[in-house]
Amino acid sequence: MPNPRIRVAVVEDDSRLRRTFTDILDSAADCECVGVFATGAQAVERIPPLAPDVIVMDVNLPDSSGVECVAALSPQLPDTQILMVTVYQDPETTFDALAAGAHGYLVKPVMKEQLLAAIREVRGGGVPMSPVIARKVIQTFRRRSPEQASPKPAGRRGAAAAVAATAPLPDGDPDALAPREQQVLELLVKGYSYKDVSKELGISTSTVGTYVQRIYEKLHVSSRREIMERSAKEPRG
Repeated sequence: MPNPRIRVAVVEDDSRLRRTFTDILDSAADCECVGVFATGAQAVERIPPLAPDVIVMDVNLPDSSGVECVAALSPQLPDTQILMVTVYQDPETTFDALAAGAHGYLVKPVMKEQLLAAIREVRGGGVPMSPVIARKVIQTFRRRSPEQASPKPAGRRGAAAAVAATAPLPDGDPDALAPREQQVLELLVKGYSYKDVSKELGISTSTVGTYVQRIYEKLHVSSRREIMERSAKEPRG
């Protein structure tokens, strides 16, 4: 029997983009659009009974934040994957979305094949990351650890690759990027797909996804720590 189609709900306030996303989904043999919503209130009320496989969620909605919608929907739909698709590129918004329960983050404009690939990837347990987000994440960690070197992606397999994969984190910081994580990020910045990264580094695509999940987790912890540190330094009146 053929695999069932991926059931997708779209939350987007721009009518033109809603139509574009719907057309893209309708054109894919393995996807099905089960609902399109223009506001956060509509999404929170109407999506749970639909129980879609994937939600494509904008961040900037007219009545609320897409991040707030994710926080409201995620506990009700533990088997639904949420993919943020937005113009926002800052690590703080990325962190907020992931902390709320999102599983991937793409930056507009998103091409047809990029959107469909991300939907398939997130449905399969992956965590899609746009090149521009990968670049922002690298910058975030470099600001935290300016002394941390950024090794070039390895083109050879063997002893050097094994050392990079198992090297300890710099300075014992559990939130710092490991060499292999930096390599994965730098390849994503160049526009490599998970499949391309796996070929370049001699690892499986599922391992690439694991590295990206770890990077997201470290961004989550790092961002939360920085917020707490800034709050502690603010004068209290």
